[in-house]
Amino acid sequence: MRSAHTLRSTLLISAVITMTMTSVVAHAEPFTVKVGNLAHGRFANEQVYGGFGCHGDNVSPHISWSRPPAAAKSIVVTIYDPDAPTGGLGWTHWEVVNIPASQASLEKGASGNAGRLPAGAIETLTDFGESKYGGPCPPQGTSHRYIVTVSALDVAHLDVEKKSSPALVAYQMHGKIIVQARYVAKYRRAAD
Repeated sequence: MRSAHTLRSTLLISAVITMTMTSVVAHAEPFTVKVGNLAHGRFANEQVYGGFGCHGDNVSPHISWSRPPAAAKSIVVTIYDPDAPTGGLGWTHWEVVNIPASQASLEKGASGNAGRLPAGAIETLTDFGESKYGGPCPPQGTSHRYIVTVSALDVAHLDVEKKSSPALVAYQMHGKIIVQARYVAKYRRAAD
């Protein structure tokens, strides 16, 4: 039988190890995403779509991320509107895949400008039917959320092309996501 002293020592050591592990986990820096040039979390006319009755400049925003996990081999960036009137399907506004894990941002205006995208990155189809950024353009008088998601993947390359749909990209990402960071921006379209 163990003595009471040995049992107390074992419990004390276990408690110290548990507290140390908890302390390390509690202080780990999270994977984060930021979207530049937003006023109070809202898209400006510069990022708004130019079409469907909207009169924006359709410039893709600056998106940056920090502290991806060391195991990340590539990054995927998406902008998705869950409030779009599509019967619950939402609307994909931008998808950029196969971004090297060594990159930490997408420049403002990178969409449609291959020289401004990271080497190897691909813009895939949006719900506008184009392989480039399509800004916010909700129905008149409504406000929508735009979820900017940065996904760190455990693979360097997804088997997709410029003409790949958002559903195919999601399918290719399935089971490969290590961690995701999200930022929710908003845009309200005034009634005319």
